[in-house]
Amino acid sequence: MDVEARETGEIRVGVRELRGSLTQYLREAARGVAVLVTSHDRVIAEIRAPAPGRRPERRPGALRGQIRMADDFDTMPSELLDAMEA
Repeated sequence: MDVEARETGEIRVGVRELRGSLTQYLREAARGVAVLVTSHDRVIAEIRAPAPGRRPERRPGALRGQIRMADDFDTMPSELLDAMEA
């Protein structure tokens, strides 16, 4: 990581340079450095590692009473059985 990235936590890189060294900049982003992509000295995109995800809390039984099964749910139609035997 260069001096600028250590001090600011971000790197500015032109589109051409990004194309030529994409893997290097993706590694930097994975380490937490923001990669600012520029075109004509204007920032046009930002590459950074995704925010850590938070899994929703599980609530067993939360859908109780909301799911209904047909009475013949586990009955195989005779046409399908015949097709499987053919």
